[in-house]
Amino acid sequence: MYRRSRLLLPILLAAVVSACIGSNTPAAAPPSGSPAPSAAAASDAPSSSPSPSSAPSSEAPETAAPTPTATPTAETSAGASPSDGAAAVDGCTGSDDNRTFWANAAKAMRWPVYCPSLPARWVVVTGSYRSGAIDITYKGSGGPTFQLREGTFCTDADGCVPEGEEFGNAAFGDQTATLLHLSDGRIAAVVDRGEQISWLAIGDGLDDAQFAAFTGALIRLD
Repeated sequence: MYRRSRLLLPILLAAVVSACIGSNTPAAAPPSGSPAPSAAAASDAPSSSPSPSSAPSSEAPETAAPTPTATPTAETSAGASPSDGAAAVDGCTGSDDNRTFWANAAKAMRWPVYCPSLPARWVVVTGSYRSGAIDITYKGSGGPTFQLREGTFCTDADGCVPEGEEFGNAAFGDQTATLLHLSDGRIAAVVDRGEQISWLAIGDGLDDAQFAAFTGALIRLD
């Protein structure tokens, strides 16, 4: 009996020591290089998405179409400014630039200059003055045109008037013009045909009464 007790005592002591060592061993550290879990990864709640930015409009901003203007050539426009007696130019058809063109032309020329006073929606499509001559064309709604040529644009005997048949007279501002039905269907009015200084109007898409009304309403600017 005594011998068995002596054999059991070492076994019990070994078991107690093993249990103490196991309770004091620290937990194994995670392998080096393994990332620690982030707070964002640990959270299952989705993050709030940013609000969408305003999409650009596919419609381009509307812009007003500019009215064509008659631009004086460099030969006569340098330093030109309306004369004090050009108040009548306010009645000329077109934009402010068109009226400035007419005021400058009247100042530059040494003979009477005439500008048109046309109905609404007539605009300048081309125009110039140089070397003592004016050439300008207006276009109305629907496509009719009214052209003026003034000054030294032609000194030929025929006055550079297209071929046609005379059919009467009409006012050309404060002057009297000869009317012609041209062979291509247009109408013309000419003053002092073939002279050094002359005036010519040509209408396309206008009847006789409309054309005569336009030439009669021409404004003298000298």
